[in-house]
Amino acid sequence: MSNLKSAKLLKLKVFMPYLSIITISLMVFYSSQSRADTDYFVGGGVGYQDDKLDGGRATNGEDAVVQLNAGLTINSEHRVTATYSYKDKFKQSLFFASYDYLYDLTNKVSLNGGFLLGVGYNDIASETSVDFIRGVQVGTTYHINKDWSTDLTYRYIHQDFDEEGVDIDNSQQVVIIANYHF
Repeated sequence: MSNLKSAKLLKLKVFMPYLSIITISLMVFYSSQSRADTDYFVGGGVGYQDDKLDGGRATNGEDAVVQLNAGLTINSEHRVTATYSYKDKFKQSLFFASYDYLYDLTNKVSLNGGFLLGVGYNDIASETSVDFIRGVQVGTTYHINKDWSTDLTYRYIHQDFDEEGVDIDNSQQVVIIANYHF
């Protein structure tokens, strides 16, 4: 195993417990607030992702993406979400936690913006790697009724993948998500 791969694995082993602790702590802290102010949800979505690849063996990085997510909204202004995103091309899996601030435009429509932090698994040109990801996201939420909502979200994600002359500079996603609230 090369020194670069060893260093990445070490960083990942050190980073993952912190990400897990931060995500769980945020969810526990926010869930300890008044139950009337906390809204839990699970959902899924589909969309489009474009990876900007650099290097001699780089190929087109466009493909469909599917997602599963779960989280909570606090006081209708703060949202914490855990997301799994999968793209078949390159066998790419992204696992991340995100925070969004929600700004209500009406009682049914809100704008949101926030950040995400997690890890990505990529299999490109016979090279696999697990690397850090971080990014920003903006979108809009439409509350259909008290049990259902939809999100249209744009994400800009920076990945640290750099293997065998192929580098993922960034990924951009546009996703529509349906969430069930309980």
